[in-house]
Amino acid sequence: YGTIEGMDKSISRILQGTMMLQEDDLESGFALLDGVWELGVNGFDCAHNYGGGQSERVLGQWLDARGLHEKAVILTKGAHHTRDKKRVNPIDISMDLAMSLERCRTKFIDVYVLHRDNLAVEVGPIVEILNEHKAAGLIGLFGGSNWTVPRIQEANEYAYKHNLAPFTVSSPNYSLAEQVKEPWAGCVSISGPQNESDRAWYSEQNMPLFTWSSLAQGFLSGKFTRETFEDYKENLPGSCVEAYCYEQNFERLDRAGELAKEKGLVVPQIALAFNLSQPLNLFSLIGVFHPDECKANVEALNLKLTQEELDWLDLKRDER
Repeated sequence: YGTIEGMDKSISRILQGTMMLQEDDLESGFALLDGVWELGVNGFDCAHNYGGGQSERVLGQWLDARGLHEKAVILTKGAHHTRDKKRVNPIDISMDLAMSLERCRTKFIDVYVLHRDNLAVEVGPIVEILNEHKAAGLIGLFGGSNWTVPRIQEANEYAYKHNLAPFTVSSPNYSLAEQVKEPWAGCVSISGPQNESDRAWYSEQNMPLFTWSSLAQGFLSGKFTRETFEDYKENLPGSCVEAYCYEQNFERLDRAGELAKEKGLVVPQIALAFNLSQPLNLFSLIGVFHPDECKANVEALNLKLTQEELDWLDLKRDER
């Protein structure tokens, strides 16, 4: 668990995603949420646009049924773009937040992040509307998902100049696998050697990071190797192939498999441990479909990789 300044609850280092929850199968959804809760996961990752609102609705019903609103930590996202418009503006932010509160059956969102950014919009009105909602007691911590470091710095400079609360959390992609191309438009990653300065800034700031896709959309699932990739390829989403299936990542996959074998673990555990062993205030957003998968992730929390192992996995050295 970790503690975050401004939050009066401790929060598990892994948060369960909710994209797979369906209103027409509450039994399975409740069983999944019960299972991960029993394993100690008390944080849940949602978004206004997940499942057309189903994710938030099912989570809200479960929190009600189990009486866990005061104990659980809700992270939800808003202001995702649509095909018609970019929605990072005060009106759409407020509309999405109001709907998320209603769906989650709560009066307060612990962590609220903007799902995308729009560089054509000045940061001032964005910072101001988030501060209004914070002052009204509707949200706690706030920040950006898929916001670049320079844009966060710009937002926080505005906040400090105007005596407002700044962005205090960020939710970029981070994984052992380097994101060579965007899996979807507007994604921001801090993986790979080209983003080392961003990671250094986050480390210096000690800003909580809620990172997504630690398994690179299944590239680090351990379900295939370099040798069996062509046979397994059709089971991967096209966005995974487009973003991650390149030689530098196959080399990382080879090394993760070798280290997993040495330690009696599996590749996904090595991939998660790679993230959590970094000098970052990191919380990992995971999306298991069964509590048994979550159990393996919980076990990975106890694995601390050495700097030598981290550098070797990330191709910064040839030998360990």
